[in-house]
Amino acid sequence: MSLKEDVDQDIRAAIKAQTQDRLRAFRAIKSMILIAETEKGNRNGLAPDLEMNLLMKAIKQRRDSADLYKEHGRDDLYQKEIEELEVIRKYLPKQLSESELQEELQKIILEVGATSIKEMGKVMGYASKALAGKADGKSISTVVRKLLS
Repeated sequence: MSLKEDVDQDIRAAIKAQTQDRLRAFRAIKSMILIAETEKGNRNGLAPDLEMNLLMKAIKQRRDSADLYKEHGRDDLYQKEIEELEVIRKYLPKQLSESELQEELQKIILEVGATSIKEMGKVMGYASKALAGKADGKSISTVVRKLLS
């Protein structure tokens, strides 16, 4: 089942259960999917890697917004963003722990043959594709930088 179909089912369930917070998050995801389909010309649905990219983008947006709201003392809006973020995470595969991420990145660095920080771009390109949905770009970058230093 595609992400779009999953979201449609969850929207129906949220409407029946009258959970407005979850419904808002589901509708935001569906909106992103519909926009991506029309931009790319993919009327038959998005590829799984594009779906992962959309979800990671949505999570990053929610996290950034939540940070801003927290910084400015808007705890009500902060809480809404965190709730939406948790709903969106439901669609992602299990996130890697710090040690698992480090282990995976060490394998990738060996495969790529990188030996210095100058080759970080090459490692990041490969790692971003290999770990899509399992870790965010910021944490991947931090660990790669640490391993190559």
